Amino acid sequence: MSGAEKGDVRTFLESFLQEFSKPLGTEDPLPVSSANRIISLQELKGESLDLGLRLLSARNAPSWLAAVMCNVAVTELLKDDLTPHYCPKDPEQQPEDEQGVVLLQSEPVLRLFINKLRAVGVAWQKQPPNPDAPSSRTHSCSVHAIRNTRRKMEDRHVILKEFNQLLGLQDGVGREYYAVFDGHGGVDAATYSATHLHIVLSQQGELKTDAATAFKNTFTQTDDMFKIKAKRERLRSGSTGVAVLLTSDLLTVSWLGDSQALLVRQGEPVTLMDPHKPEREDEKKRIEDLGGCIAFMGCWRVNGTYAVSRAIGDFDQKPYVSNEADSSSFHLTGDEDYVLLACDGFFDVIRPADVPALVLEALRESGGSGNDVAQSLVAQAKTAGSSDNITVLLVFLKEPQKLLAHDTVCRTEGRGAACAAAGV
Repeated sequence: MSGAEKGDVRTFLESFLQEFSKPLGTEDPLPVSSANRIISLQELKGESLDLGLRLLSARNAPSWLAAVMCNVAVTELLKDDLTPHYCPKDPEQQPEDEQGVVLLQSEPVLRLFINKLRAVGVAWQKQPPNPDAPSSRTHSCSVHAIRNTRRKMEDRHVILKEFNQLLGLQDGVGREYYAVFDGHGGVDAATYSATHLHIVLSQQGELKTDAATAFKNTFTQTDDMFKIKAKRERLRSGSTGVAVLLTSDLLTVSWLGDSQALLVRQGEPVTLMDPHKPEREDEKKRIEDLGGCIAFMGCWRVNGTYAVSRAIGDFDQKPYVSNEADSSSFHLTGDEDYVLLACDGFFDVIRPADVPALVLEALRESGGSGNDVAQSLVAQAKTAGSSDNITVLLVFLKEPQKLLAHDTVCRTEGRGAACAAAGV
């Protein structure tokens, strides 16, 4: 760790411990809000890590430090005796699908977690840790999300550059995780997916050998977890989702519904996936074979209701609305430019073939900075007529300055697309 990084760590920890000079008491309010009054023991890790990252990032913690602090704190929390915080239950009134589910009072256990974070800060103020994989080695990204003309913002997105550090994986394979979730009928399913899907993924035995299969199992398990919560709390929402796991030489994409991921290689779009839509021929047949139908009501809808054929949630239309994700892995050769994740609010009005030119235009306007590219793409989608929530997340696999420089050479030499396609 460089001297500057050590300085950043010490500065943050000093400020953090000034704010949290003593452990939270049983009556102290949580410094970060939690929407859940009750959580299951299975959900505790995801809820704690989500709260911890929000708490630390709001106080400008270095991202790798926030990840490692949260991992250590939640590991210590799960060693504690949490039975004093169990919710009382009546086995005779407990639904069959909740048999064996341990429910916890959210606020006191999250207060314990924050105290664990504080204890980590106290220990590390004396001896700061070394980052296993400094965030400077990860890819830069650009993200922007707007409510647009909709009454509510129901999209959620996740950027986890320190996937291994946050989740305690130590196999020497660097991993980054990115996801976009497009909720409908409420934000609960999208929020739940953004909080828990990467946790479930990290626990898959196949993750290290077959990430595509691990992703498929993850979506199904996350949906099963949300079903218990939705039934208990009478939630009716659903969410599509697209997630990417990135290593040095492999990109794995998994999706449920019509949110999409697009790879651009040497200036050309590469199709990674086929979104799940009710009118897709195989989706239509699957639904009809189950006894359902699709009907056109402004757009194609499953049984006249949802405009998506696969999603987390939407339990009133399961199994017609499936929870089975698709997943694919692609080897990276080093000539890839970026991968873009977005909801249907973007892809319904912007063709994949138009994305490379729009990205280059944004880079030219910014002088090669990639920070505002996603904002430019969102504005393009809105101008093109999208009235939906719009979320765009770009992960640059090459530095934006290099992409712009390459484009400038091609334009100067007058070779345009041919130059880009050749990688010159």
